[in-house]
Amino acid sequence: METIIKKMTSNANKTKEQKKALNNWAGAGYVGSIIAGTGFGKSRCAILACNYIVQRIAAPKIIILVPTVQLQNQFIDEFNKWELSNCLDFVEIICYQSAYKLQDQNYDLVICDEIHLGLSEEYRKFFANNTYTKILCMTATLPEEEEYRLRLNQIAPAVYTISLDECVLLGIVSPYEISCVPVQLTEEERINYKNINTQFVRCKYALGQYDAFNQAKAILGNKNSSSEDKSVAAQFYKTIRDRKAIVDFAHNKIAKFQHLIQTNPDKKVLAFSGANNFTDQLCESVKPLAVSYHSGKTKKQREYSLNAFKADEINILCSTKALNQGLDIPNANLGIICGITSKSLSMIQRVGRLIRFEEGKIGKVIILYVKDSQEEKWLKNSVRTLNNIKWL
Repeated sequence: METIIKKMTSNANKTKEQKKALNNWAGAGYVGSIIAGTGFGKSRCAILACNYIVQRIAAPKIIILVPTVQLQNQFIDEFNKWELSNCLDFVEIICYQSAYKLQDQNYDLVICDEIHLGLSEEYRKFFANNTYTKILCMTATLPEEEEYRLRLNQIAPAVYTISLDECVLLGIVSPYEISCVPVQLTEEERINYKNINTQFVRCKYALGQYDAFNQAKAILGNKNSSSEDKSVAAQFYKTIRDRKAIVDFAHNKIAKFQHLIQTNPDKKVLAFSGANNFTDQLCESVKPLAVSYHSGKTKKQREYSLNAFKADEINILCSTKALNQGLDIPNANLGIICGITSKSLSMIQRVGRLIRFEEGKIGKVIILYVKDSQEEKWLKNSVRTLNNIKWL
């Protein structure tokens, strides 16, 4: 499928791997998924696939599904960047939140960006209620949930996979260094955490030690469950939320964050937390150096924050999950992660924000975690596929 790549980047290995990914997709009957980390150029692959269809089908019908409005706008910018804006006459770019309502449409090409977010019971209605001859899905890594992996395999099996570290070795993205820095809970936080964790363990054993999550879900979803069982299941989920809130809002993370900002005055910093309120606290702790960017902000506020950071008017951008998905932020060189989940996808996406290729650049990531807590276990799970990690 030589002609699908019309113009490529100056990075020879990046060119080669993008070409390989698209050729694999074509060889699979134009049905499949590209699994590649941030900085690989998945959006470019999608745009070239659109161009390939536009060149071969008269007035084709193409739809691109994305998780956010920001990514809608970014795709439009990418079409213009690569001088393929003529494709936009035949392309509809729509969020998953709206796409699942579509019915009885027939597409020549469907492209799904961040497909792991489009596999829920509700959003996957799009694939059942519409028809298409070609589909290209993209994500940084395969979903960890077995159910979601099966759904993706049914819709668009993986045809090309490359890990973040493989991208580093090939020079597609810049190398990275990860430092894991422990923080301690205050005495009050430690006591609260211990008490909540004790309740969690009791609920877990009451539900079934090795399958407590599924058992709790089944109980709450069954109208015939006893009130006692429902109470235990509800308490189980509450202890999970409460335990996470303590580590997400750990007081000593703010002091450590302030210290890191003071000792890295010339860095362009992306800071991630586990909750919007704590993101705002991080931002306030180093004002006027920082702005926040998360789902609790208005569209206008988010646009201002992102543009100010890109224009070097502000050197610190604090976020929760909003920056995980696909947004292009090329000038960041230090990441400080203050909130952790057990998902390796989230960690890969966050690291990926820091390592878009620049000659001589090393993306540095500092992860603050509460030692001897569930957060430490989550961290070990989330970085298990990454290398060059220092535990301090």
